Formats: sequence, C-alpha cells, structure tokens
Amino acid sequence: MSVVAGRVIPMDRANVDTDQIIPARHLKRIERTGYGPFAFEAWRRDPGFVLNDPRYEGAKVMITGRNFGSGSSREHAVWALEGLGIQALIGESFADIFKSNCFHGGILTIELPGADIDFLVSKCRSEPETEIIIDLPAETVSLADGSWERTFQVDPFRKYRLLRGLDDITMTLEYEADITAFERATGQAATDV
Repeated sequence: MSVVAGRVIPMDRANVDTDQIIPARHLKRIERTGYGPFAFEAWRRDPGFVLNDPRYEGAKVMITGRNFGSGSSREHAVWALEGLGIQALIGESFADIFKSNCFHGGILTIELPGADIDFLVSKCRSEPETEIIIDLPAETVSLADGSWERTFQVDPFRKYRLLRGLDDITMTLEYEADITAFERATGQAATDV
C-alpha cells in the first residue's frame, strides 16, 4: 500500500461492533476470503442503508463513526471489509484490537477529529462521487479536488510493513539468510527444535 484513491462510503454510525460488521453465524468458514457478501448483513435489509446505494459501489475508503470495530476480537470483521474492497478506514476512533487486526490484514486506519469526520460524511452524502486520496508515505488524506487536506500519523513500524505489504511471515522471511546462517552454526534446522 502506498496511495489509496477512490470513492468513499459514509458509514457514520458510532460504536459499530464486529458482530454488526460480520455476524457470528458466518465465522464457521475456514477461508479468509468470501466474507464481503455477509458484511453488515442485518443492516443491508434496509433499502436505505448506504451499502445498498449503487453510487458507493467500488468505494475503497469507509468513513466511520467513533469506536468502530468494538466488541469481539474476530479477524473476520477485517476480512469482510476486505471483501467489500475497503483498503482504508477513516474515523474518529477505532477499538484497539480491531485496529490491530486491520493492520495485520492490510487495511489502513486513520484517526481524525470529529469535525473532520462530520465534514467528510456530509460531503460524501451530498456528493457521492467525492473521491479521497490517501498518501501513506506523506501521511496525508485529501479530497481529490484539492479543496481539503489533513495529515495523520502512523506508527513507523506499521507504516514500513504496510508500504512493503509485509505480514508476520513475510517479515520473518526477510531474515531468511540470518536464519539459515544460525541453523548452520548450531548444526540444526529451526524446524528440528
């Protein structure tokens, strides 16, 4: 991830928990993919729900209310958002475990003041074609028309991993030569331990 650019889904509900993002009955699957169609399943029964509006189809960014992702620690909530095509979340605050799961799943979370969230929600509701540009290296988020821009902060280690697409396994594999040298020096493979 370097730059995320695209339309925005204004999901301005506060305290959205992971069971609302992906209901527990869908957690029996063993795959990491295919959860998108079940995301926000109960709310999608309402024809006026934002995800039922075709003008937001294909959006890559979701604006959220405060404390988004509260509740259980299920990773499936992140996988469901990925299944919707979401690459970044912008909100006033996120539940800690959910925020960590987003990082591990490759979804960037950006926290901005409530006034900025209110502005973005209003703008995206009144103009669904609104596009946002998130520049991770520069740590900026802006409207594509250049009329609004804010900075945000990302932990340097998380930024490093997101920019390189590294998960825990690929991060370890960056040290493969060192691991091999250690195994040779000690006379046993790490898998023998």
